[in-house]
Amino acid sequence: MQNILSVQSLTKKFDDFTAVNSISFDVEAGSIFAFLGPNGAGKSTTIKMLTTVLKPTNGEIRINGFNVLKEQDEARASFGIVFQDQSLDDELTAYENMTYHAVIYKVPKKERDERIRKALEIVGLWDRRKDFVKTYSGGMKRRLEIARSLVHYPKILFLDEPTVGLDPQTRKAIWSHIQTLNKERGMTIFLTTHYMEEAEAIADKIAIIDHGKIIETGTLEEIKERNGTGTLEEAFLNLTGRDIRDENGASMSKMRLMGGMHRRRRH
Repeated sequence: MQNILSVQSLTKKFDDFTAVNSISFDVEAGSIFAFLGPNGAGKSTTIKMLTTVLKPTNGEIRINGFNVLKEQDEARASFGIVFQDQSLDDELTAYENMTYHAVIYKVPKKERDERIRKALEIVGLWDRRKDFVKTYSGGMKRRLEIARSLVHYPKILFLDEPTVGLDPQTRKAIWSHIQTLNKERGMTIFLTTHYMEEAEAIADKIAIIDHGKIIETGTLEEIKERNGTGTLEEAFLNLTGRDIRDENGASMSKMRLMGGMHRRRRH
């Protein structure tokens, strides 16, 4: 099967710190690919490079055959993105948010209304299209962001922790919509999540990144077999450790140890 996304030796450095360290992987067209890792592992930096928000230090990214660095417009037209942080305009209606996005992505005017209607119907928000976004619940806003990302008919949809902070019922509904897009439209899904059961339930292939390097990749069954575990969560913890990380990826236990050493030196 053809690859919709190909990443080769991708690296990102911030001064002396290497956030992403020469990673390579491919994502097959029409698949659901889960990109997992603890806090500070390099997930967000990688997604920002894949979606042209950050420029890589080294390496190559191809989306739908287009070089992300040299053919940015073509690459951007090939993907949709739902970031972890909300990016809707609360003072506009759902329909106005959709229209604004369609204009930015140069959706032909004669097709705009029909595409917006179909996208809103997919996520069950067509009847609420005239309501201001500030009246929406958190789950509705997330569904609207997914609808908005579909208006320009992307080949691949990037989802950065799309269900974080949502209740189980809303999370289930959103994943149902996403699986429908994948199965009925053949849309490739690239997702990050901290909910291991989500990746376990829907991903065709999984990659685990830690300290800027991909440390495991394969199907769910391959990963469980190689790591001798019964669940993805157990394999993930075996591979990345059980220490709690802060947002930058530092182990809290190591930080406490260093703090204790520092106090002893002072005394």
